Amino acid sequence: MEGDDAAASRQLSRWRSDFSTAFRYYLDRSTPHTTGRWLGTAVVAVIYVLRVYFVHGFYIVSYGLGIYLLNLLIGFLSPLVDPELEVSDAPALPTRGSDEFKPFVRRLPEFKFWYSITKAFCVAFVMTLFSMFDVPVFWPILVCYWIVLFFLTMKRQIVHMIKYKYVPFNIGKKRYGAKMSHGSSSISKD
Repeated sequence: MEGDDAAASRQLSRWRSDFSTAFRYYLDRSTPHTTGRWLGTAVVAVIYVLRVYFVHGFYIVSYGLGIYLLNLLIGFLSPLVDPELEVSDAPALPTRGSDEFKPFVRRLPEFKFWYSITKAFCVAFVMTLFSMFDVPVFWPILVCYWIVLFFLTMKRQIVHMIKYKYVPFNIGKKRYGAKMSHGSSSISKD
């Protein structure tokens, strides 16, 4: 009897290890495919929203999900080293025009941001399958409270960005090493 339990335990452990290895392999392969990853997350989010809409419930789960996503967004928009809080040898944001340029390093990298959001939507979806998480609440109050919380948090973050002069996005920044057009090629044809 104990031999059967030990064999089953070893088999389960092996299956879990194989699944974990395969999952990590495909997760690593998805790393360079940013657009595809985010489109997949958008599909998962739409499925979750449709589930909540058609069930007409689980608003407290959605509120918790919204608070968690807001927390992730703040981590994504924040620098690794906050100039207000700590002095470190890690790359810090320049505070004056004469300071040396240091690249923006996020507290929460894009891949972890994406992975955490996707996991959160999946967990929230699974929670909608159990009626014990469908707590009756007046959802407009939760929506209003979340909107106020969002705007106050974003205002604080934007003020921080302006004060320390950093932009956490690459939009509009000059790119070096881009492909040259055919007319501006520096290779002469003899």
